[in-house]
Amino acid sequence: MTDFPQNARQATAALRDLFDPTPLQRNDFLSARYGAEIWLKREDLTPVRSYKLRGAFTAMRKVRDAQPGQGHFVCASAGNHAQGMAFACRHFGVQGTIFMPVTTPQQKIDKTRAFGGDKVQIVLTGDYFDQTLASAQAFCAQAGAHFLAPFDDEDVILGQASVAVEMMEQLGRAPDLVVLPVGGGGLAAGVTSYLREVAPEVDYRFVEPLGGASLMAALQAGEPVTLKRVNSFVDGAAVARIGARTFARLAWARPDQVLLAPEDRICGTMLEMLNVEGIVLEPAGALSVDVLPLLADQIKGKTVVCVTSGGNFDFERLPEVKERAQRFAGLKKYFILRMPQRPGALREFLEMLGPDDDIARFEYLKKSARNFGSVLIGIETKQADSFGRLTAQLDAAGFAYRDITDDEALAEFLI
Repeated sequence: MTDFPQNARQATAALRDLFDPTPLQRNDFLSARYGAEIWLKREDLTPVRSYKLRGAFTAMRKVRDAQPGQGHFVCASAGNHAQGMAFACRHFGVQGTIFMPVTTPQQKIDKTRAFGGDKVQIVLTGDYFDQTLASAQAFCAQAGAHFLAPFDDEDVILGQASVAVEMMEQLGRAPDLVVLPVGGGGLAAGVTSYLREVAPEVDYRFVEPLGGASLMAALQAGEPVTLKRVNSFVDGAAVARIGARTFARLAWARPDQVLLAPEDRICGTMLEMLNVEGIVLEPAGALSVDVLPLLADQIKGKTVVCVTSGGNFDFERLPEVKERAQRFAGLKKYFILRMPQRPGALREFLEMLGPDDDIARFEYLKKSARNFGSVLIGIETKQADSFGRLTAQLDAAGFAYRDITDDEALAEFLI
C-alpha cells in the first residue's frame, strides 16, 4: 500500500476547518426503481455547491506549507473551480487572481466574487477558454504567483480523494459500485486511487457527456488526446483533453467501464431529480444518476454510490433544459410544413392533431403570387408515438414537411 490513503485521510481532516462532510444519502425513489441500494454522495451541498473546493483548498494548503511566503494564486475558470479557489483564498487570507472568459454569465462572476470577497480579483479576457488560460498562465509567470490547476495536479487529486474517505466512513462498508462523473479526471482519479487500495473489491463506472468523452478517447488511444470538438452544454465536464496526471491514475480502466451520456438525456434526469426529489443538479452533477437505466440489470440487489458532483445551476437555463428533455423523449418536435395557400388548408392540418397534441410554436407568412407557403411549427404531445400517427396523416393528405428537430444547425437558427 502506498502513502496515498493516509495522505487522503489527512487532507480530509484538514477540510473540516471549512465544512462538515457532505451527506451520503440513501435515495428511496431510485432504490425502489432499480431494486438496489442507491446512495447519493451530495457534493452539490458543499459551501460552493461542488466538490471543487476540496482540491483547491488542499493544493493551496500544501503550497502554503511548503512556501509560507506564497500569497498569490492564479487560476483560469468559468465555473466551479473559480468558486472553490475564491473560497480558499478568503480562508487563507491570500490574494487570488481569477481569469474568466468574457462570455462568462454575470451570475457566475458575482458568485465567485461573493465567495472570495476582497481577496480575489476577476479578470475577464478571451472569448474562448484556451485564450483565457493562456492569459492566466502568462500573468502568473510575470507576477511570480502559483497557478492552481483545476484537475491536473497531484495535490488537487489528493483533495478530491476526500470524497471517498468520507463515503467509506459514512457507509461503514465498501459499496459494490461507485459511479463517477469525469471531466478533466481529478475527482475520478482521487476517488479511485483511494478506494483501489482500501477497498479493492469495489467496481466503477465512469460517466462522460457524449460531446466531451476525453477519458474514452484516452483509453482507446493509450494516452491523452485532444478532442476536435466539444459540446459545452455540460460545462462542468466538457473537457477537450483529460489531464496527464489524472489519466496516469485512470489508465487501468477498461473502455467498457466508461458510459457516455447524451446532453439532452441529461436534461431529463435533471428535471426528474428536481421535480421528484427536490434536488438541484447542474448538468455535470446529474451524470452519475443519468446512466442508472443503463446499469439496471447489473445493479439489482447491490449497493451503488452515485457522486452528484455539483449543483450550480442557473435557473434561467430551465426552459432550455425542459426543451432539450422533451426533444430527447420524443415529446416535442419541430417541422417545416409546406402549406397550400388556400382557404381551409390550415383547418385541415389542425384537424389532424390528436387530443394530446399542443402547438408550441407557429410561424407563417403568406407569400403573394405563390401557391404554397412555409410554416415553422413546434408540437408538444404526451405520448411519443403520437408523431407517427400525425406524420402518417400528413403523408396521406399530401402535405410536404421536414422534421428539423435533430437538425442542429437549422434548429438552432430557426428555434
